[in-house]
Amino acid sequence: MTGENVKLLKNCSKSLGIILSDAQIDLFDRYLSELTEWNKKFNLTAIEEEKEIVLKHFIDSISAVPFLPKNSISMIDVGTGAGFPGIPIKIVLKDLTVTLLDSLEKRVRFLNHIILSHCYDNMTAIHKRAEELAHVREHREAYDVGISRAVAPLPVLCEYVIPFVKVGGYFIAMKGSDIQDELKASEKAVDILGGSVEDVKNFLLPGTDIKRHLILIKKIRQTPTMYPRKSGKPSKSPLQ
Repeated sequence: MTGENVKLLKNCSKSLGIILSDAQIDLFDRYLSELTEWNKKFNLTAIEEEKEIVLKHFIDSISAVPFLPKNSISMIDVGTGAGFPGIPIKIVLKDLTVTLLDSLEKRVRFLNHIILSHCYDNMTAIHKRAEELAHVREHREAYDVGISRAVAPLPVLCEYVIPFVKVGGYFIAMKGSDIQDELKASEKAVDILGGSVEDVKNFLLPGTDIKRHLILIKKIRQTPTMYPRKSGKPSKSPLQ
């Protein structure tokens, strides 16, 4: 990472209230290097320029950190792709237990490489669909936080993620600028799945003029056992 982009990472993190240590900067630097190298073969991200990765992947991911409930111990990142937002959040919050979930094997291979080569404790990558893993006892309603930056409509994300969250925990949906229609369309899904929209945070992504929203959905009761529905069903027939 160039000196200029290291400074950018530090300054933008500081504007979020996050002071990065040299060791954390080094982890981000190594992550960027590995991502760039693997991306040449496996097409892990469409964002390739170093500065854009720092802003649109690293800073965007850790923008959720200030809004994670205090005393959160465990988090699942659903549809993590190349590790966003899970890995950057783990770099900032090293004691957080993080599960990275993705349905593409090539991505999970990359994630496992990062976990092993960077010696991350309490972080696991799983190759499975959310609709399947959410019905596995060890993962169902087992996490303090479920988070997703995946590009899917909010009603679909709710069915993917809320079943993983324990009662009293939170689903944090990371979204772009236009969310009012999605919020309206997701009201039924949130209610059916046992959630309640508690807050919506809006801000400009540090270092950019990009509008971002974080939707905080609290899990107030257990998710009915039939959800999530079979693979493919949530995306084809969202709960609306």
